[in-house]
Amino acid sequence: MSLPVVAIVGRPNVGKSTLFNRIVGYQKAVVHDRPGVTRDRLYEEAEVLDRRVLLIDTGGLEPEPDTDLLASMRHQSLVAVEEADVIVFVVDGRAGYTPADDEVTQLLRRAEKPVLLTVNKVDGAGQDDLAAEFWSVGLPDLVTVSAAHGRGIYELLDAIRTNLPPRTAAEDVEEEVEEPEEFSEEDDAEDREAFDGPIRIAVIGRPNIGKSTLVNHLLGEDRHVVDDAPGTTMDPIDSLLHTEHRDYVLVDTAGVRRRTKIEDQLERYVSLRSIRAIERCHVCLLLIDATVGPTDQDAKLAGLVVDRGRALVVLINKWDLTKDDEDISSSTIDEALAQRLPHISWAPHLFISAKTGKGVHRVLPMVEQVFSAFDTRIGTSRLNRFLQSALHAHTPPQKHHRPVRIHFCTQARVRPPTFVFWANSPDGIAEPYRRYLGNRLREQFRLDGTPLRLFFRQKRKSGGEDAEG
Repeated sequence: MSLPVVAIVGRPNVGKSTLFNRIVGYQKAVVHDRPGVTRDRLYEEAEVLDRRVLLIDTGGLEPEPDTDLLASMRHQSLVAVEEADVIVFVVDGRAGYTPADDEVTQLLRRAEKPVLLTVNKVDGAGQDDLAAEFWSVGLPDLVTVSAAHGRGIYELLDAIRTNLPPRTAAEDVEEEVEEPEEFSEEDDAEDREAFDGPIRIAVIGRPNIGKSTLVNHLLGEDRHVVDDAPGTTMDPIDSLLHTEHRDYVLVDTAGVRRRTKIEDQLERYVSLRSIRAIERCHVCLLLIDATVGPTDQDAKLAGLVVDRGRALVVLINKWDLTKDDEDISSSTIDEALAQRLPHISWAPHLFISAKTGKGVHRVLPMVEQVFSAFDTRIGTSRLNRFLQSALHAHTPPQKHHRPVRIHFCTQARVRPPTFVFWANSPDGIAEPYRRYLGNRLREQFRLDGTPLRLFFRQKRKSGGEDAEG
């Protein structure tokens, strides 16, 4: 659906992200008193009275950036201005109209688009005089708001709606179509299987590993700010990628360091949001630095993916930097992965260079492959033929000199595939035998790339209840 676009721009730390969150109705963007927390363009659909719009939050628009990071943030803001139908220019009422604000004003005039001068941090009627000096700017629309407290938001939304382009026929038609609901982890298997949306992909890894560079390469545009300084990405950024065969949502996340190294409260909060991004995706791409090899932190991130039950592809990034290093080869990386990340031995890995693009063309096909395994449902008759074969090849060890029998198996869920085995003595099935059944399931049904959930329950007795083992 082609929605009208509204961009929120202004200098750093004037309250753009707070206003963005206020309009979309929840805390989508990271908000902090530190200037420059928002770096990328952050998109979200929002209601503006009786119209739906695509709202863009941007990083600070510095007229004369003195670092590469500020220059990248400025570029992202200018792209948002170019895309916008209406521009919300946010200024700080407490700070007054600064020379930097004036330079931004001149830049926005050249865009020849509706600009709403929004004087923020006017928290009460007694502070309305803070906006007095801004009337001299000469922009036709001026609104005073308190993004933090919600004051003046209706007036701002009304001004946005007034300046939007006329409603299109496509908007009228598509507004009549109900969008599919998101599903939570508590939904049953049948409902989960009925959801037919894009594959959601979380790009995770340690700071400065190349996550934003990879997402930009997959998107084919410089959508995300890239800088050599660790911690450039703050917000988990959702980007929709259209391909000939399927749609994807790429979620670029902030780098996650060891908790003992996170002394900054903002970084701790950002890391927590990155972890939550894993929970709302289907497939995770774990980037590992080829020049360093897998680390303890990579192992912990992989463990988070397993615990959350998400499909996984490991990407060995910066492979182009290893060509002159005789100590690094694909075989040494394979050995290191087996040693440091044994709990995800089922996850495929690719060698890539996000910077040069080498090997990146193989990423989405691999995502398709692991998502197919993640979404696999196996019929009960096939499962029980498999079970009889597995039991014939290797019977369960006895418990207290009594035989342990597994009677039948069924699949309870997909995403990830979850299986229930019914036995006469579930607690007698030790961990090695459970791993054996899981490995046989992977081999038989090609379930590489996804974690498996195996539950063992007591076979129901007459008049009794099931008990989980």
